[in-house]
Amino acid sequence: MNNQFDELTKGLAQSVTRRAALKKFGVGLAGMALACFGLATRAKADPRPPTCEGCINNCVGFFGQRKESCRKLCSSMGAC
Repeated sequence: MNNQFDELTKGLAQSVTRRAALKKFGVGLAGMALACFGLATRAKADPRPPTCEGCINNCVGFFGQRKESCRKLCSSMGAC
């Protein structure tokens, strides 16, 4: 643990050129802009509420449970 902290402080203490620092800053800034503006518009929620039969089919398909127990689960979630 102590050696890891020493390595971290040695790495932070090394000199960095202005060009390298600006390049890292620019890449980080571009990545943040892409994450905020570029990717957020593509993710959308399904506006339709799940139907009872669709909920049961998903439950059986994903969890491998019987239809009766899936029907109880879906009705407790308000889909049925």
